[in-house]
Amino acid sequence: MSRRQTDGDASRSFIRSRAGLTKSMVIVTCVALVALSGGQAIVGASPKPTSAKAARDSSRASTSTVSVPDGTLNSAEPSGESPPGPSAMTGYIENYVEDFTGSSIPAGWDVYSGQPGGDPGAQWGLAHVTMSGGMLQLNTWQDPAYGGEWVTGGLCQCGFARTYGAYFVRSKLTGAGPTQVELLWPTSGWPPEIDFDETFGATNKSMATLHWSSANSENHNTIYVDMTQWHTWGVIWTPTSVTYTLDGRVWAQVDNASEVPHQPMTLDIQQQTWCDVATNSVSPSDCPTVPESTLVDWVAEYQSNGSTPPALTAPLTSQVATSITVKSFAAKSAVLTPTLKSQISKLARQISASSATKVVLTGYSDDAASAAASLSISRSRALIVSLFLRGVLESWHVNGVTVSVSGAGSSKPVASNSTPAGRAQNRRVVAVIS
Repeated sequence: MSRRQTDGDASRSFIRSRAGLTKSMVIVTCVALVALSGGQAIVGASPKPTSAKAARDSSRASTSTVSVPDGTLNSAEPSGESPPGPSAMTGYIENYVEDFTGSSIPAGWDVYSGQPGGDPGAQWGLAHVTMSGGMLQLNTWQDPAYGGEWVTGGLCQCGFARTYGAYFVRSKLTGAGPTQVELLWPTSGWPPEIDFDETFGATNKSMATLHWSSANSENHNTIYVDMTQWHTWGVIWTPTSVTYTLDGRVWAQVDNASEVPHQPMTLDIQQQTWCDVATNSVSPSDCPTVPESTLVDWVAEYQSNGSTPPALTAPLTSQVATSITVKSFAAKSAVLTPTLKSQISKLARQISASSATKVVLTGYSDDAASAAASLSISRSRALIVSLFLRGVLESWHVNGVTVSVSGAGSSKPVASNSTPAGRAQNRRVVAVIS
């Protein structure tokens, strides 16, 4: 989810715009998580599977040996853990830590104000970010000062931008409604963007999203966890990868160097309501009904010490590729009919039965529209198939399947576009599973 532009004033009035659904490439990974506990030295371990495919999922555990920080047990801290120490991460040194023990916003942080772009019913207010009880608090409530709108809090560590590093934020939600986001945002230009904890109004899951390329390609990973409990969310950003961690363990990774940002970025923490944005499968807009807060106990950040730390990798089991076609879409449409939904359900069964770990979806169109319009609708078709497929796999508790999405327009027709029947054959999404 992309966000802001600054107007340069002291209050940092920011504008944020929602990423659309028809991007050049979207990658979706779903992970089920029962519990993660402590164990800073226990890294890269797969969460306990929650399906009949436990053996398959556990066989894909990461073998990383890099120590991933969580925290240090401390009953005096609001979250029960104090920030990790300077040497808590192999190959890195701590270069920033903030425990939020004061009564005012720390130096180097700027509080949001103003209306987020693409979200006309939302508002950020200076008074909605506070410090008390040893915590940073972002508070959402219907604020009379804004005509009774649901106003949220947000801030950025705008005084501390850098390229690459490891960021860890210990936080929790008090309840559902406002979307909580912890992210890295570029100091100039957009994309890129790295959202390493984004709830979309829910309390049972979070999504990590990497935005890259001028076309705003996206890579999504989803993890299921109780967001009302304290957790340490982390992102490890290197020149070749972006690794997501939770409570001292790796849970997802983007290891394609071409997708990795290479420019200065800042850490941002924010809430947003999306009250006036239409609900969709990626970003439900559940407007708050009662006041809720994001609580942050501490932030810890690290940079490489100049050595080459052990890689954080999690190779997947290789499979033989199988191609399956979902067809036919209506002309100039990405709407899923009952027939198309049935085909996608059969695709999900094939994925489950074959223990596949990777699905590549490519959308196609006929040549009835312009090249640009054909490309756009082909991308939309592939994405809508991925969203429905993801929902089916989640309902069956099939975890650890990566889904990549792209559109190819009217290229590579499988039938003649000179007849209605041929055009219908070309309005399709091809799934390659492995």
